Amino acid sequence: MAETKSMAALFDFDGVVVDTETQYSVFWHKMGVDYLGMEDLEKRIKGQTLVYIYDTFFSGMDKEQQEITIALDRFEREMSFDFIPGVEAFVSDLRRNHVRVAVVTSSNDKKMEVVYRAKPEIRTMFDHILTAEMFTASKPAPDCFLLGMKVFGTTPETTYVFEDSFNGLKAGMASGATVVGLATTNPRPEIAPLCHHVLNDFEGFTYDKLVGLYK
Repeated sequence: MAETKSMAALFDFDGVVVDTETQYSVFWHKMGVDYLGMEDLEKRIKGQTLVYIYDTFFSGMDKEQQEITIALDRFEREMSFDFIPGVEAFVSDLRRNHVRVAVVTSSNDKKMEVVYRAKPEIRTMFDHILTAEMFTASKPAPDCFLLGMKVFGTTPETTYVFEDSFNGLKAGMASGATVVGLATTNPRPEIAPLCHHVLNDFEGFTYDKLVGLYK
């Protein structure tokens, strides 16, 4: 690894920083059944931007998109945003060791404003929060993580990506970074082939353990 000051850690948000994926699965399962007669929409859209979801699954369905957006806004206002165990201590440890940290999420700014009202400390917990408005191609394209590296001036060799979804893990691997999968959303055996390392959560995980990893 290069010097500590040139290292970056890029965190997906839902399912990595906060425990929300189960809640979203309930919402999108209902949308898939109600509007598309599809039983597994929630599995197909994990890690994707809302624009991608609409363009891919609800193309031309303007009225339905409006209805879903209203329902989603209401749903997110009522969601809980509990931290993944150990993530606060881990991020603090990284920052003490001069590692730059960012959230890189497919969520949009409107959703993140809801998050900030529920968890205002998230604004200062990370150096940057990169949202869906800041990149064009949705995961599994690596654009969002490459943007994170550009923001921090790091390279794939000095960057770690933390992800939970299949699309997010694929995006991290495509970026060339060291990818750590969180088994918070999908089982360890299913995500293991898509990343370099797997964690159940961040409990007991530290900067020293991170730099001890290798691809």
